[in-house]
Amino acid sequence: MELKSYLNDIEKFLKGYLSSNGMDTYVLGVSGGVDSSLCAALARNAVGKDKLHCLIIPIDSAQEDIDDALTLVKDLDLKYDIIDASETFHAYLRDFEKCGMIFDRSTLGNLKARMRMSILYAVAQKERGLVIGTDNADERCVGYFTKYGDGACDILPIAHLVKAEVVEASKILGIRTSLAERVPTAGLYEGQTDEKEMGVSYKDLDAYVLGKEVNETAKKRIQYLERISEHKRKPIPMPEEFKRD
Repeated sequence: MELKSYLNDIEKFLKGYLSSNGMDTYVLGVSGGVDSSLCAALARNAVGKDKLHCLIIPIDSAQEDIDDALTLVKDLDLKYDIIDASETFHAYLRDFEKCGMIFDRSTLGNLKARMRMSILYAVAQKERGLVIGTDNADERCVGYFTKYGDGACDILPIAHLVKAEVVEASKILGIRTSLAERVPTAGLYEGQTDEKEMGVSYKDLDAYVLGKEVNETAKKRIQYLERISEHKRKPIPMPEEFKRD
């Protein structure tokens, strides 16, 4: 199947899922990155711009990231709000510090992701909406998402696309090149990039997910990340069912 045809299928899927669940709108967190940009374009095409509410949620974010997110929503003429959660984030940190708790960079990044998802779900509940997740096939493979953070959503439109396909799809849907080819970053701390944090390139990840040849070093790294993140992809563990008399 050609990618363009598959994008049409995704749009039909998005349109049908919203109506079949009797909900009024989709809610999407927009970061300025290619994944959320593609999801925004797909949802707009599927249900129309009036049934898509985009949120830009900076938390000590770089101005460049905010500007890219604004560029995206303005290019696509989408409804959006900016909810700056930086002050709330630092209020959390002050309360933790009172208890003697100091967290590392990774934990703080996950806290930001979970705060953003809480905001998305609050807006979704208010508007009878469903939250769109932006994880792609590469991220799902190695668990490169925050459990109950950006990994928490109601629907995953691009779950089966590898990164190169996400970039290509974005260009097909008219997203400007500067956004489609933007260096992938979660924007959780200064200088952070996806590839540096994962320790593997998206090129190698794409190849691995597609069952192609990958050099041994990258393969071992990917398999390690896949193994330690398995809990993120599985249902919540439960004991055996209680057998009542």
